[in-house]
Amino acid sequence: MSAPQPPVARKAPITRSFHGREFADNYEWLREKENAEVIAHLEAENAYTDAMTAGLAPLTEAVYGEIKSRVKETDMSVPQRQGDWWYYGRTQEGQSYGISCRVPVAGDPWTPPEVTEDMSGEQVLIDANILADGHEFFAMGASSVATSGRLLAYSTDTVGDERFELRIKNLDTGELLDDHLTGLFYGAVWAGEEYLFYLRVDDAWRPHQVWRHRVGTAQDEDVLVYQEDDERFNVAIGADRAEQYLYIVAASPLTSEYRVAPLAEPTADFEILWPRESGVEYHPDYAVVDGEEYWVVTHNALGANFAVGVCPIVDTLPALRDLKQLVPHSDTMRVEGVDTYRDFMFVSYRREGISRLAVAEGFAPLRELEFDEELYTASLAGNPEWDAPVVRIGYTSFTQPGQVLDYRVSTSEFTLLKEQEVQGGYDPSEYEAFRLWATAEDGVEVPISVVRRVGGAAAEGPAPLLLYGYGSYEASIDPAFSVARLSLLDRGMVWACAHVRGGGEMGRTWYDLGKMLHKRNTFTDFIACADTVVEAGLTTYGQMVAEGGSAGGLLMGAVANMAPEKFAGILAVVPFVDPLTSILMPELPLTVGEWEEWGDPYHDAEVYDYMTKYAPYENVVAQQYPPILAVTSLNDTRVLYVEPAKWVAKLREVAGGGPFLLKTEMSAGHGGVSGRYAKWKQTAFEYAWVLDAAGVGRE
Repeated sequence: MSAPQPPVARKAPITRSFHGREFADNYEWLREKENAEVIAHLEAENAYTDAMTAGLAPLTEAVYGEIKSRVKETDMSVPQRQGDWWYYGRTQEGQSYGISCRVPVAGDPWTPPEVTEDMSGEQVLIDANILADGHEFFAMGASSVATSGRLLAYSTDTVGDERFELRIKNLDTGELLDDHLTGLFYGAVWAGEEYLFYLRVDDAWRPHQVWRHRVGTAQDEDVLVYQEDDERFNVAIGADRAEQYLYIVAASPLTSEYRVAPLAEPTADFEILWPRESGVEYHPDYAVVDGEEYWVVTHNALGANFAVGVCPIVDTLPALRDLKQLVPHSDTMRVEGVDTYRDFMFVSYRREGISRLAVAEGFAPLRELEFDEELYTASLAGNPEWDAPVVRIGYTSFTQPGQVLDYRVSTSEFTLLKEQEVQGGYDPSEYEAFRLWATAEDGVEVPISVVRRVGGAAAEGPAPLLLYGYGSYEASIDPAFSVARLSLLDRGMVWACAHVRGGGEMGRTWYDLGKMLHKRNTFTDFIACADTVVEAGLTTYGQMVAEGGSAGGLLMGAVANMAPEKFAGILAVVPFVDPLTSILMPELPLTVGEWEEWGDPYHDAEVYDYMTKYAPYENVVAQQYPPILAVTSLNDTRVLYVEPAKWVAKLREVAGGGPFLLKTEMSAGHGGVSGRYAKWKQTAFEYAWVLDAAGVGRE
């Protein structure tokens, strides 16, 4: 039988001209989503990928079976109190989506009830399986209960384009109100029972408007509360835990501005707290200390890593630089936020690459919460009640399944409420996680997290290794347990994460040195990490596969061009591999707001020239590339399917090596397929491809 032949995209050359520079693009025609020829080409790519990976079917099924067997399919979350109810979610074996439920508060108001399958007094709020029935794709955008507990606003997306329809449910009767809102962005915020605030997006998928809806009226009667006309800024709406204020924030990657209005007066005008100042970000929280009301403000007016200042509540904030300091700026600690409660406040921050929590009663000195592991993630988990004496904390690590803890502030005591159950048995002592440091091209030390089985082939010598990376938007890849990852580790594969610049693991400067005209550091850091895991004897270049998604897919495309010989395969998920074309199109989703992440090549020739040197699609050359699998979704509004489609077409035209595979989900968005079983199958397919590329072998 002859080998499957890859699709050959026709060439339809166009010339892009900017700043006196020209670039010939043969495959831009693939952007025409409504063109039948484009759909036919994507389907042909899917057929080719299916043919080329047919031999992986047994391994894919084995990995899928392992994931499924380890997950407790019928399960319940720990109830969380809001008002007079305990809210929780549960899943049922065989059902793809979750079910949202609640029971009345009874007995101790701060000790959650034990959830059972036949929970007495349970009320089902949303059964997503019913809402998803008949749809190939389903996602929730909002699920918000009014403070009274009587009305539920929820929104759904059945296409994958992240435009939602909202309905309101009377929880006393179970009936849907006549209210039907369309074209919404994520989220919904109640002000009493009468008013609901929501967001809408412009043609570039930028949330730019805040609307107020009066329950019981038609959407065309809704009031536009705020519109942000600066295309660099997105807007959001929220309310504080104390139910004192509504907040509208307009924010770009570098600057923020808050407007507030009393929650009790939802039709009042929103007043600016501090006018936007280029490069200054701030976030206010409401607090009461010794009977006095304060703004507690997290801001970067004193330095890149943020500080926390306080002042009495007034109509407008005084100069941020003049606030009384509660947490001073530090070069070694990145403050990430404050959560205030009636009697105490928590500060979240990052030090030595690890997220940390500290608590203070009033404005007393902070007390850091201590945990036993070196590499871990601890974060506040919800906690909606203002007067709670305990807070809910989520804890996990690379080897510790997720835990839900209650922390009683007055005694510093932890209570374990739930630990993620790994079916079939799991012993964390059989796995280990540790950190290595790579020396980057410019001498900077870059952390690498490593996870593997204790003993066996992975610990005895070079082993297959999956090196993951992201490195954009100040996003941190923190330690977390993964059931699916066990299928790699148990086959002797090592999993490693390169915490490259552009992420936020080591503070704001770490991010600044991996963006705009420093973006190349992200790629060279990753290559240095690849060299380090080889030099440390963990793997060899012939056994190492690289993985990244979205902006991490840009990283994958760049290192494929810069160091193809160092990888046995590259997995690029919804990859941003044609960044210059996209960032030069202001009409596309997200583009203008992205200029503060990547630079503005539309107006700035220096930025244009810099991006031309790393843009993956434009830098594909006639050299040997490793096998590449690109995964995308037709309805993705963030990274359009056309980017990996063009990239794979050019790789086939110009490069050697491969094969180069493109898999397009035809009914999904940026997050891929919906439903947990479909997601597990997608992960199993990707991991089977990774294992095969790393030489682990087929089953």
